[in-house]
Amino acid sequence: MTNVKLTLLLLMSLCLSLVSPASYSDHAAILIDADNGTIVYEQDANHAWFPASLTKVMTLYMTFTALSQGQVQLTDTMTASVYAARQPNSKLGLRPGENITVEEAILALITRSANDAAVVLAEHLGGNEENFATRMTAKAHSLGMYDTHFMNATGLPHQWQVTTPRDLGLLAYRTMQDFPNFYPYFASHSLFFRGREWPAINKFTASYPGAEGMKTGFTCGSGYNLISTAQQNGKRLIGVIMGGMTSPQRYQLMTAMMDNGFSNNLPPHADKHISAIPTKTFSSPPYQLGCGRDAPRTSYAQYTPPAAPRHNNNHAVHLRSSHAVRPRHIVASHAIPRAAKRVASKAQPLRLARATIPSKTRYHRSR
Repeated sequence: MTNVKLTLLLLMSLCLSLVSPASYSDHAAILIDADNGTIVYEQDANHAWFPASLTKVMTLYMTFTALSQGQVQLTDTMTASVYAARQPNSKLGLRPGENITVEEAILALITRSANDAAVVLAEHLGGNEENFATRMTAKAHSLGMYDTHFMNATGLPHQWQVTTPRDLGLLAYRTMQDFPNFYPYFASHSLFFRGREWPAINKFTASYPGAEGMKTGFTCGSGYNLISTAQQNGKRLIGVIMGGMTSPQRYQLMTAMMDNGFSNNLPPHADKHISAIPTKTFSSPPYQLGCGRDAPRTSYAQYTPPAAPRHNNNHAVHLRSSHAVRPRHIVASHAIPRAAKRVASKAQPLRLARATIPSKTRYHRSR
């Protein structure tokens, strides 16, 4: 009887250890010298993460590629499909049959994180979003983003849409290097569409000295993400923050990391190029915020990758099994948590204390 009780106690302890009262992990980050691709600082940069709307940087990379190859022009007119118009927030509110130019769609992604505009681009360039996502994944792997897999062009929740801070840092670096003529779009502070001006939502680009752009992202699974670039005194840096507990916190984390990078006030880091970090395929991304109907009971989402190989030999199409069921988008319920407090530590100057998460304010967006 005693042995039975002991066994039961051990099993209970194991079960309790698998249940987390707050479904989040420490944030992840990477800072890169944009001139040569050298890593300046990193924290869990090779950990799998849900990209949210940072996905749209790859959507834009694909668009810039098509523009550079003459497949499309900035002035080309695209028509919104019913599917594109039905995308959830954030969006422009395009109506089925409404027209938008390629350039307007680019600016809509950068300034407003518009999901409907992202799908319009995907359908225009790939025929449909599924085919375009296949091409996005193939392009990501060709760039060396081996821990990245895309299922849509928006970043709306899907369990197989995963990446790492390292991969997104490499994407930002390659975007700057490969498309210097299109890169200035990321500095845009507004979009003029339908006779009105739509202000940008990226507060870091709007307020940080020397900021040049890039992209925000948010879902319940990812937390608050941010890719930013900035230049001060001839030095240019690329930063990636993934998993902020609040929108203000992601900006605080990025500001602290950039400030320390420009002032050379970071822990010593072995010189290593962004492409040299070894990949860690099929690790599980954390489900960062305790909101949304897909929120797991543990700190980590159960990520089951598609059966290998994900693509055929020419990376042209997804396996049929990976698209047997079209994803359902999350309608999340969660209140903005209290801003986390900075932990005073010279050894780890950029880590933040964890925050508690209340409930019940509604979100339905990827931005």
